[in-house]
Amino acid sequence: MVNRDEVRDDDPARVASRLTGRPATGAGAASGSPAEVTLDGGTPVMVKRGDAPGAVRAEVAGLRWLAAAGAVRVPAVLGHDERWMVTERVPTGRPGPEAALRFGQGLAKLHAAGAPHFGAAPPGGPEDAYIGRAPMRNAPGTDWPHWYAEHRVLPYVRAAVERGTLRPAEAGVFERVCARLPELAGPAEPPARLHGDLWNGNVLWGADGAVRLIDPAAHGGHRETDLAMLGLFGCPHLDRVLAGYEEVAPFAEGRRERVALHQLFPLLVHAVLFGRGYAEQALTAAQEALAH
Repeated sequence: MVNRDEVRDDDPARVASRLTGRPATGAGAASGSPAEVTLDGGTPVMVKRGDAPGAVRAEVAGLRWLAAAGAVRVPAVLGHDERWMVTERVPTGRPGPEAALRFGQGLAKLHAAGAPHFGAAPPGGPEDAYIGRAPMRNAPGTDWPHWYAEHRVLPYVRAAVERGTLRPAEAGVFERVCARLPELAGPAEPPARLHGDLWNGNVLWGADGAVRLIDPAAHGGHRETDLAMLGLFGCPHLDRVLAGYEEVAPFAEGRRERVALHQLFPLLVHAVLFGRGYAEQALTAAQEALAH
């Protein structure tokens, strides 16, 4: 028998009203997640469901931690529970070079806000979090090369092998990269406050000329990881983003040679979630990292 209360609570308009305390006057055609809902007074909001335990708590904590840096804007969280979150809807516009420059400057300030250690979860966020639909553990570390190998490369290599996306013999390439990480990592950097899943789809170019960041997998990490992920799937005006960043926080020598190293994490996550094509890209990146 269908539980009518559960059906009603899957309706984004009802969820938005319950979590914000404001009547919903309309909803978009989509009833899935995320969905757009209009509240009383004409305020548009986005309603998103978290399907994994702790996912909403992790995302809300991440958004608030990023916002606390006062560097790059994020949509305001208007209400949430363990399963749902409601955020403001951001009117979007076209990417432009000036907005990109300001975004780069803000991103540098966000990273500089720092984290207590590598792998730090946002305050109030769970250790067992997510990047997209993949589990991501926020375990603490003081040494970035060892932490990156243990918590951001090898777990996804093992998961990809288990799923048959990577062949067991191919795992050795990533193990060689991890063994050489202390020499490949470049100058030591303090823990940065990362968005953590900074591909272009999570960058909203606002109609007001200001960028907002959405869907974080926020944690303490190496700032070059966010930058490498930003370049992985084609960010508009990336040259201007990087120029703005370097105005505020110059890059350590050799950053370009380390891009493939930092792209291993998102590529392996994609290999686990989406299959062999990303595994092949991850193998190419690993071989490129070893070549330096």
